[in-house]
Amino acid sequence: MCGFAGERRFDGQAPDMGTLERITRHMAPRGPDATGLWSQGPMGLGHRRLKIMDLCEASGQPMIDAEAGLALVFNGAIYNYPELRSELEALGYRFFSGGDTEVVLKGYHAWGEQLLPRLNGMFALAIWERDSQRLFLARDRLGIKPLYLNATTDRLRFASSLTALLQGDGVDTGIDPVALNHYLSFHAVVPAPRTLLKGIEKLPPAHWLRIEADGRREQKCWWNLEYGARDDEQQLGFEDWQERLLDSLRASVARRNLAAVDVGVLLSGGIDSSLLVGLLREAGAENLRTFSIGFADVHGEKGNEFQYSDLIAEHFATEHRQLMIPEHEILAELPNAFKAMNEPMVSHDCVAFYLLSREVSQHCKVVQSGQGADEILAGYHWHPKVDAAEDPITAYQQAFMDRDFAEYQRTVAAGWAQQDYAGEFIRQHFSQPGADSGLDKALRLDTQVMLVDDPVKRVDNMTMAWGLEARVPFLDHEVVELTARIPGRFKLPEEGKYVLKEASRKVIPAAVIDRPKGYFPVPGLKYLEGQTLDWVRDSLTSQRARERGLFNADYVQTLLQDPKAHITPLRGSKLWQLAVLELWLDAQQL
Repeated sequence: MCGFAGERRFDGQAPDMGTLERITRHMAPRGPDATGLWSQGPMGLGHRRLKIMDLCEASGQPMIDAEAGLALVFNGAIYNYPELRSELEALGYRFFSGGDTEVVLKGYHAWGEQLLPRLNGMFALAIWERDSQRLFLARDRLGIKPLYLNATTDRLRFASSLTALLQGDGVDTGIDPVALNHYLSFHAVVPAPRTLLKGIEKLPPAHWLRIEADGRREQKCWWNLEYGARDDEQQLGFEDWQERLLDSLRASVARRNLAAVDVGVLLSGGIDSSLLVGLLREAGAENLRTFSIGFADVHGEKGNEFQYSDLIAEHFATEHRQLMIPEHEILAELPNAFKAMNEPMVSHDCVAFYLLSREVSQHCKVVQSGQGADEILAGYHWHPKVDAAEDPITAYQQAFMDRDFAEYQRTVAAGWAQQDYAGEFIRQHFSQPGADSGLDKALRLDTQVMLVDDPVKRVDNMTMAWGLEARVPFLDHEVVELTARIPGRFKLPEEGKYVLKEASRKVIPAAVIDRPKGYFPVPGLKYLEGQTLDWVRDSLTSQRARERGLFNADYVQTLLQDPKAHITPLRGSKLWQLAVLELWLDAQQL
């Protein structure tokens, strides 16, 4: 797990290595253990390393293979690299290091872009071909690892971090009106390739981008998700699907325990993270450490789920740590959390993950986390609504979107409301082939878009701010492909994830499975009061906010007068959503 950057020139000039060094240095928290810079002709590469898979210097990056004529920078973890290495050795390849990086490099030499479907893991990568002067960029199936791009006519820069690219010159930092509509409507999700900044894009998940010597580009999607049981699965019953799901998860958890001496789990107390603890114990994991976070109660709403996380920690005899965060510390650390965000994120648990990661990073370098189960197994409240609706698109929009276009027009200042881009995106996504039922269409959108640019991005940003690698077993592509084939009738009962809940009874205590559904609560940010409300008010009425001119001042005042009266369908504060954007722009000095 690392951070990387690069600059490819098209104007006959050498890459600006001073700027590239600055961009790379900005990502030091992602890779605190080592740094490297390299250039050749029009190409420059930079890398920050977090040593996990192979601690030897031979696995340092940028990795150069003079015999193959390739240079690589890579961020992520390939869990099946030992098997791939054996394949490559059988083809005659010789290795000078012991980790996954060289396997990626030589695998590309052997198989080209056909390497990508062979990889089981999370990754973003850039490969420079010396002889053809071709640059190849790629991103994993579910966008677990980020890759941002900033292009001009003279050069292309790329990096693992949007904020790192801001350390270079020539970036158009104006707000993209299409992205702004997505952000304020689609629960802060801005689908790739856009970001909120006009001058920076992100490579979509499961895509590769090839740039030829003359600057010509070719971009392709290399993986997609097909919904519905295969012909040989049509007769499978509920118990069969339970067994297949649990076996697939067992394999995924075991794979992600690779090269992790001190095993950690971010334990919320819900079924997903609790099951990971149980499966790790089943797999023989020793020195198993679990970490939970909590906050002060507000208006009778619990700010922690320690009751359930303690139960799991005791049941599986983990080395458990609780982290209780007072409100003043939330306020003190929020600016740092905003600085760590590649893009503004409104979920309250961003600061929770940021603070939890700070604690966890003092004890281990790798943790497993339960993100993805709700998206792939119909665990959200809108899934049964979509399944039962005559018009599933409208049902999805009403249950998930933060505001309709009419309210969006009242939210933003004059000139920003162009059209309902977010609504059009959802309708277009639902119309794509590969999923037949309304439920499967919603699950596909949640898995391939919402998941990527909300929970997955949140975990990557907040853990990597502290040099902590988070591995997400529910997003193993084999698990995701399996769940896409499980019929909806086995997912929806009992508030969703039914097949997972019943399968989990073989591993974890029933008290965690049968509990009321919870979420990662940060009540102080849900109910904006006191110092928090004052901070939000200042952010939205500051001179810088007025100069940006994003929001309708009358609408802002309406929200400020009674924040608790303006809550989104996902229980978020509409006022907080506006403030997050202003605070993120402030944190990046934009």
